[in-house]
Amino acid sequence: MTAYIYYTASTMDGFLADANDSLDWLLTQPIDDDGPFSIDEVMSSTGAIVMGRTTYQWVVDHIAESGEPWPYADYPTFLFTHRGVDVVDPSIETLSGKPSEHRARLEAAAGEKNIWVVGGGDLAAQFAESAMLDELVVSYAPATVGSGRPLFTRAFDFELLETGHNRAFLIGRYRVVGPR
Repeated sequence: MTAYIYYTASTMDGFLADANDSLDWLLTQPIDDDGPFSIDEVMSSTGAIVMGRTTYQWVVDHIAESGEPWPYADYPTFLFTHRGVDVVDPSIETLSGKPSEHRARLEAAAGEKNIWVVGGGDLAAQFAESAMLDELVVSYAPATVGSGRPLFTRAFDFELLETGHNRAFLIGRYRVVGPR
């Protein structure tokens, strides 16, 4: 059965990015790429990816700066947006509307694997409201930014399932319980 997993990193004060949509706080933190809760673990069980427009734009800007190719070319990627966007890779399909309107399409693309909800926090909350978010895996960095893009934008309860750490990061895996 396909599970929807929101795998992300957050500051200790609950932000995915600062007020300027920067992830500098994240990119300076030490992590073992093959350590606990690594991205490789997530990707090995991922069949499709969903992301919002701000997250997509950050990735596009980052790869344009670094000269790297689209990092998710091997995965069908669904970009949820209500605005026009330049698609940078044939693996990307734009969608609009509620996640529930696209459930069959997303799950068919994922096959027997999971769907990684990359972010942001509002998109993850929309998936949760549509009863399409099973777990959160959050890597908390030892940094604060004061304001910015929140980890999650709705009032929900979660059940802690597992904890770990990977160098600088304290990681929690949570089951989505439901809205408050």
